[in-house]
Amino acid sequence: MQFSRRAMIRDGLLAVSAGMMMPAVFSRAVLAARNAAQEGASWAQAAQSRTLIVVQMAGGNDGLNTLVPYTDSAYYAARPTIAIPQTAVLPLNQRLGLHPSLDALMPLWQQGHLAAIEGVGYPNPNLSHFASMDIWQTLDLNGQGGQGWLGKYVAGMVDRDGHPFQSLAVGTALPIALNALSAEVPVVESAGTYRLQSDPEGDMSAHGANARVTTLLKLYNTYPRSAPYAALLDATAQSAVSGSRTLDAAIASYVPSAQYPDTGFARGLKLLAEVIGQGLGLRVGYVTMGGYDTHSAQDSAQANLLKHFAEGLAAFYADLQAHNKADDVVVMTWSEFGRRVEENASQGTDHGTAAPLFVIGNAVQGGIYGEPPDLTSLDANGNLVHTTDFRSIYATVLDRWLGAPAAAVLGGDYGEQGFLPAV
Repeated sequence: MQFSRRAMIRDGLLAVSAGMMMPAVFSRAVLAARNAAQEGASWAQAAQSRTLIVVQMAGGNDGLNTLVPYTDSAYYAARPTIAIPQTAVLPLNQRLGLHPSLDALMPLWQQGHLAAIEGVGYPNPNLSHFASMDIWQTLDLNGQGGQGWLGKYVAGMVDRDGHPFQSLAVGTALPIALNALSAEVPVVESAGTYRLQSDPEGDMSAHGANARVTTLLKLYNTYPRSAPYAALLDATAQSAVSGSRTLDAAIASYVPSAQYPDTGFARGLKLLAEVIGQGLGLRVGYVTMGGYDTHSAQDSAQANLLKHFAEGLAAFYADLQAHNKADDVVVMTWSEFGRRVEENASQGTDHGTAAPLFVIGNAVQGGIYGEPPDLTSLDANGNLVHTTDFRSIYATVLDRWLGAPAAAVLGGDYGEQGFLPAV
C-alpha cells in the first residue's frame, strides 16, 4: 500500500532516531517521506490519464516462431521439424508473419494498433532465466539486481497523498521491475484475496472478516498519537481497509464488454481492465504469463501459450475499447530472452538471446521496428546477435507515453523507437 507522506511528515516521523529498531516496511516508507520532503515535486504530472500495462512472457519465448521470417531459407534449414510452414503463417509483410495461434491479434495489426520490434536484447547476453530477468527488470547488465525500472518511475510519479492503485501487479509476488525504495506497490491475485482475511480458526463468514477489520482499526486508534510510527501505522491500516473496499466496489459494479477466456492470464487482464474502467488512477499495471521455456515438444506447447496470450489481449483491448479507455492504455510485452536458432533433438529450442516484443494500443504507430537479426551470422553459441537495445523500448514508453524523463529513470540515454509519436 502507498503510505501518506504528508501525514508522516506532519507527525515528525522523519526525526526517528537512527538507533531505534525499525521494521523494513516502515523504513522504506520513512525513506519515501524523506525523499519527498527533500525533492519537493514529483514528475509525470503530464499524461496523468495514461496507463502502461506490462506483460511478462516468462520462460524465454521463442521469437523466431512468434514473429516468423517465413521467406528466410536459413530459418527452415535450422528448424526442419518445428518451423512454422509458410502456408500457415499470418503474413504481416513480404518477410515476416505471425504464428497462426496469434490470429486474435491480426485485427489489431490491420487497424494499425500493433507494433513488433525485432531483435531486442542487450550486450553480452546472459542465458540464465533469473539473471536475465534481473537484467531486463533492473537494467543492471551484471544481473546483480536492485531497484526496478518501473519502481523508479512509480516512486517519482506518486502524488503527495498517494493512491493505492496508481500501480498494481497481478499475482502473488511483486515483480522485480516494480521494486521501489520509496513507494509501495499493491500485489493482487484477485479481488477476493485483497483484504484482511477472517480468522482461519474462528468465524470464516463475512461477519468474521468485518469483525477482524473493526478490531484492527480499534487497535490502531488506541495507539498513542505521539508514539513512534503512529502516523505510519494509522495510514497503513486505513489504506489497507479503504483499498480493499475500493477494489471490491469497483469490481462489483463493472460490467465487462468482452468475453474473456477462462485462463489465469485473461483473468489478470480482466482485473486490470476493471481497475482502469472504474477510474482508480492506474498508471502502471503488470501481469505475468509463464510456461515459455520450451526445451521439448515446442510445437504444441508454444501454440497453446500463444493462443491464450493473443485471445487474452484481444479481449482486454475490446473491453477497453467498449468502455472508451483504449486511447489511454498501451500494452508492452517482454520475455527474458529468445531461443537458439537451431532446434534441438527434442523438437524444442534451448536458451537463446534476441527476440521480438509487441506494443499494442490506439496510440501505437503500428508496423515493424528495429533491425532484423541475421540468421546466418550468429554468436559463438549459435545465437542471434541483438539489433535493438531493450532499454530503447523502455525509453520510448517513458518519454512518449508516461511523460517521465527516461534518462533519469534508466540512468542513461539509450535512444528511442518510433512506435509511439514523439512528444
